[in-house]
Amino acid sequence: MKTAIVVLNWNGQALLAQFLPTLVACTPKDLAEIHVVDNGSTDQSIDWMQANYPEVKLICLTENNGFAGGYNQGLKQVEADLYCLLNSDVAVSSDWLVPVLTHFKNHPETAIAQPKILDYLNPHLFEYAGGAGGFIDALGFPYCRGRIFQTIEQDRGQYNDDCHVFWATGACFFIRSSVYHQLGGFDEFYFAHQEEVDLCWRAQKHGYRVMALGGTQVYHLGGSTLSNMNPKKTFLNFRNSLYSLVKNHKPARALLSVLIRLPLDGIAGLLFLFQGKPAHTQAVFWAHMSFYRHLPSICAKRKFSGSYVLNFSQLSIVFSYFIRGKKIFSELRKD
Repeated sequence: MKTAIVVLNWNGQALLAQFLPTLVACTPKDLAEIHVVDNGSTDQSIDWMQANYPEVKLICLTENNGFAGGYNQGLKQVEADLYCLLNSDVAVSSDWLVPVLTHFKNHPETAIAQPKILDYLNPHLFEYAGGAGGFIDALGFPYCRGRIFQTIEQDRGQYNDDCHVFWATGACFFIRSSVYHQLGGFDEFYFAHQEEVDLCWRAQKHGYRVMALGGTQVYHLGGSTLSNMNPKKTFLNFRNSLYSLVKNHKPARALLSVLIRLPLDGIAGLLFLFQGKPAHTQAVFWAHMSFYRHLPSICAKRKFSGSYVLNFSQLSIVFSYFIRGKKIFSELRKD
């Protein structure tokens, strides 16, 4: 199985210098090729790559296309059976690839997978962005094994199994190239944040399986939490989760979910205001305005949907977490 590790870079020379050496050292050439897709950087990333790692395949794009567009454009130039989309701030360890490649070889029904994602600065903790595999509730709110809202678990081996999940994190995202191109890749309308949730949702509606593989892990610098998100990230997260609901739910279910989201997102905006973060309150408002403005074009994309038969493990993770006090994944009611 020809495998390509593809790192998307935008003005990340410092991150490349910190993390690329380990990636090269821990990725045998007989297992995978490493590619760096430069997303229109204006720093010295390209010069640094050419001077220090001429053996790494470099793909240069002319502008910043975001996470979704950058990968869509870059992967057109990468020939492989399996892609690993790897954030530039992820550290890998020896033999990190072998369990993943073995799984894909032995399980043809698996189209997408992720390893455990641990915190680079606190390796005993799961990392916020991906944990040990992601889920969403019926209202489009994402959560992970190992992380629900602000509660982050220690890695005690509780998620060392291979588990069928709803979405895999874009921090370390394995996908069969045939599936990626069949589905048209990431939806560039998202620009960044939750495009991997949408892609996983669409893949499952076409009968493919998404897995979290507990036999291997990587370490993500990340540091992204709801408490320190910038307003742009707040805007994208709220808006894009609404996009996914309309694109991927049945029409009646989508309408109901959006109507329920209105007061919930309003409450979130008020909480941001009470926390002294008015810019985030504005971001929630503008997320909804952008969503309504683009609603016709979002609805038009529903023609790419397959089967609607999907199950959600929670009706409302917000209710379970904030009202019922279920703070960790093992406490959640399994529907």
